[in-house]
Amino acid sequence: MPDGDPGLPDETSPRPASSPPAVETIARQLRIHGKVQGVWSRGSATVEATRLGLAGWVRNRGDGTVEALAIGPPAAVEAFIAWAHRGPSNARVSRVEVFEAALEQLADFEQRPTL
Repeated sequence: MPDGDPGLPDETSPRPASSPPAVETIARQLRIHGKVQGVWSRGSATVEATRLGLAGWVRNRGDGTVEALAIGPPAAVEAFIAWAHRGPSNARVSRVEVFEAALEQLADFEQRPTL
């Protein structure tokens, strides 16, 4: 008979499955400047963000910029930011401002009305 407590697992007992490590999620707000409206920026941003598995939104602003919120794993958000520096083929991006943002509970990436 083993010396230890029969209710305690020994080295041969199956161990409970460990949970996968939690995936870090970040949120970044972007303000994209240049010739970025009227060149399919919102539609192509939606396609790119969806391809990357991001949640968030994109919208035109009255001042001629495009604003976006990207939520997801850091590598995917960084890839979206890199894409924003290029934009769609007809865009002429002059600069992209990136700000840390609060996480929002969004299921997918959507186009929002102009602000």
